[in-house]
Amino acid sequence: MSANNICLPVIQAPMFLLSGPDMVIASCRAGIIGSFPSPNARTVNILDQWLQQITSELSEVPHAAPWALNLVMHRSNPRRHDDLELAIKYRAPIVITALGSPAEAVESVHAYGGKVYADVTTIDFARRAAAVGVDGLALVCCGAGGHTGLLSPFAFVDEVRQFFDGEIILSGAISNGRAIRAAEVLGADYVYMGTRFIPTQESLAQDEYKEMVVEASGADIVTSDSITGVKANWLKGSLEKVGFDVDNMPPPGAINFLEAASDAKRWRDIWAAGQGVGSIDRQQSVAEVVEQLTDEYRSCL
Repeated sequence: MSANNICLPVIQAPMFLLSGPDMVIASCRAGIIGSFPSPNARTVNILDQWLQQITSELSEVPHAAPWALNLVMHRSNPRRHDDLELAIKYRAPIVITALGSPAEAVESVHAYGGKVYADVTTIDFARRAAAVGVDGLALVCCGAGGHTGLLSPFAFVDEVRQFFDGEIILSGAISNGRAIRAAEVLGADYVYMGTRFIPTQESLAQDEYKEMVVEASGADIVTSDSITGVKANWLKGSLEKVGFDVDNMPPPGAINFLEAASDAKRWRDIWAAGQGVGSIDRQQSVAEVVEQLTDEYRSCL
């Protein structure tokens, strides 16, 4: 990928059921890296169609930023090998692995010149991913929307830099241009932004979900492993709406990606968001968000 085509060091984060081809294409057109999780395409055939659409439309944009495909490598995901084959077929510039080892993806993606980034939430996971030759580590810190980490970005970046000299993507409540610049000062090369793009025109989120993000503050975020078996940040209003007592959440169950991904009602009604929601005050297009972020970022330089 060419850094010359990236106007801002931002990866529009892959968000389960929220980011799809329209968001990816709009992000790359605007000059940031667009991404989506492969399970958002409900079948392998649909994923093939989405990747064909993304590559076809972006081939007509002279200076489009690279795109990325997020693969869930957990052993309970039966599609992980088929989805990786499609990443290879369409020569995904970046493959982002999550919830499992990136080892299976590294050799095949490197063979065609692509890069592999791995989502990690702990120092131990970061060491293991670095050991198998990934190009970048996405450090998921406390405050990130959806599946979240527990470490402070100050501690996480500093310790990872002691053993890893590849690219670092920082995640966790990053919602404005000032935070992008702060992440660079800490030592990151890119930032993940997910929640910031939920209330965009290109998002697959329901209108009520978008409006809840706009109206929410950091106090409306609940961290719980009750929903998926993994610590995640959720909008309090959506949990209460389906009957949860946010002060007495049930114990976590076993991690089962297949069951969670197939439970459409659960994901339709329970909504994730990060602690940076307080920086979001309206619905916009992806292009408008990137323009605003760019202005904020440049004012810090």
